[in-house]
Amino acid sequence: MPEYLAPGVYVEETSFRAKSIEGVGTSTTAFVGPTRKGPVATLTEIPELLTSFADFERLYGGLADLRFGAADPGTATTNFLAHAVRAYFNEGGSRLYIARTYTARSAAAPADQPAQGFASSANLATGAGNVVQFSARFAGECGNGVVRVREVESPAPATARRAAPVGSLIRTGAGAGIQFWQKVDTGFQEVNAGGNVGGVAADTAPANPVLLTLSVLATDGDGNDMALDDLGYAPNHPRYVGDVLRATPQRRAEQLENMVALTVANVAPFALRAALQTAGAAGADPQPEALGGVNWMRVRLTGGNDGVQAIVGTDAATATNERGYELALAALARLEDISIVAAPGASAYATNANDAIMRSLITHAEGRRRYRIAVLDTAERLTPGEAREARARIDSRYAALYYPWVVIANPNARPGNDLVAKEIALPPSGFICGIYARNDIERGVHKAPANEVVRSALRFEREISFGEQEMLNPLGVNCLRYFAGRGYRVWGARTASSDPEWKYVNIRRYFNYLEASIDRSTQWAVFEPNGERLWANIRTTVEDFLYNEWVNGRLLGSTIEQAFFVRCDRSTMTQNDLDNGRLVCLIGVAALKPAEFVIFRIGQKTADARE
Repeated sequence: MPEYLAPGVYVEETSFRAKSIEGVGTSTTAFVGPTRKGPVATLTEIPELLTSFADFERLYGGLADLRFGAADPGTATTNFLAHAVRAYFNEGGSRLYIARTYTARSAAAPADQPAQGFASSANLATGAGNVVQFSARFAGECGNGVVRVREVESPAPATARRAAPVGSLIRTGAGAGIQFWQKVDTGFQEVNAGGNVGGVAADTAPANPVLLTLSVLATDGDGNDMALDDLGYAPNHPRYVGDVLRATPQRRAEQLENMVALTVANVAPFALRAALQTAGAAGADPQPEALGGVNWMRVRLTGGNDGVQAIVGTDAATATNERGYELALAALARLEDISIVAAPGASAYATNANDAIMRSLITHAEGRRRYRIAVLDTAERLTPGEAREARARIDSRYAALYYPWVVIANPNARPGNDLVAKEIALPPSGFICGIYARNDIERGVHKAPANEVVRSALRFEREISFGEQEMLNPLGVNCLRYFAGRGYRVWGARTASSDPEWKYVNIRRYFNYLEASIDRSTQWAVFEPNGERLWANIRTTVEDFLYNEWVNGRLLGSTIEQAFFVRCDRSTMTQNDLDNGRLVCLIGVAALKPAEFVIFRIGQKTADARE
């Protein structure tokens, strides 16, 4: 309470209304799995939010196959997660996190490789302890690319020399009279292969002065380019190549997008220039190359690999340098805005690995205050009986299982190339998560995400009959079906739970929405005096929120009393609760269940019969 000590007029702000509850978002999704490139999800590397498939390609690579295996070349495997991201955005999704997994091969890395799975060049420096080496910043076969460097010469009259930043390298003279100068704070200092020599001159001799800078063009294994210009050779240059291409950039954008790093150790500027500009022996880096009418020195990066199929656990004893699904899911646990999680492509693994990943997803979704649902896939080419067996291995009110796989036009196919299949079968989770998001935006989370068109589908891997769905639907296997004249649709909205109270996906997701909204909008009440005034504020806050839900048609009932109730008073708390600092608010809502079975009863009547 303010103090009033001196006479005067006091104007104070106060509030005459209860706090409001803002509904949380329900369509933000997270995918877990291997990708072509990009940062691996760890407890310190938080996944980045994507809003388009172009964002995914830029940060995590494209649709090219992955190659898993213990040695090169690995076995080509469809890049299911990348295809799922494409399907997610095509189906209407708009916000997506990617938690990349990577499991390194157990065999020891070659001596010239900085770490397993990271492509790199040979050491370009000479002399013991000297290092000049390019390497891919992200593990993966995609890192097996090329780095091209060239020295750019610019005329350096007196005005340009004065404007050049400290650390700039300038060449003067010609032929046998060539000299190199490095700009320092007080002028220019002559340098050569042996290091700094001579004194500092106020300016260089005016014999053909040329400013030397470095340009770098990096190309990864998928053909993506990164170009950098106006780089310097000296550590005190503001664009020193060793800083611009450091392994751990300071800016977040560079951490995500820089594809290569340059390690420089015990190498002076003049020696660094020589290492990057001197051609190696036949077959050794660097090698001269003409590109676009410009001469470059080319350095190849090799040794990158996609590792082995990601393992579930995080125990270092399980696999060397392991980055499994549980570690990626632990990274996602730190993000509060995620409502849907999936692991597209995990169902293509062996049954035991797939089951372990499904259990990890379910455990993650069931975590305290997560407010999430896990979207699960059946394996490829299952019969309805096998789909029933897959469902029998799980039981959770925070998960939903979908069957069968979806066949789409293969985006990797090219006209005239018959080596690439024109169609490809994909697990349904990517499509389903996009449909969840589309349904939430167009109708609301209270509406079951079913009887919705799968826009990208050419067909489903198996045509499910009415009789087969009669067997699968009561068990909680959501089928994707084709209907003549109505297209390809999601024809199921059940959770993978044996609890009849949580039978439907929309009920689970709507309660997640209510719980998260109330949780995150009532944090102001913590440590407030626990008495009637606080209880009344809590009741009003929650009632106003639920009233808005009822008015918008999200709750069942023709009156407020039928739709919901909120109690927060002495009837919901004992003295023991009050003594231990607990405020208990009891909330009941009449949620809308889907009209899963629409029944019309028709009978004959005579013309003169009365109703």
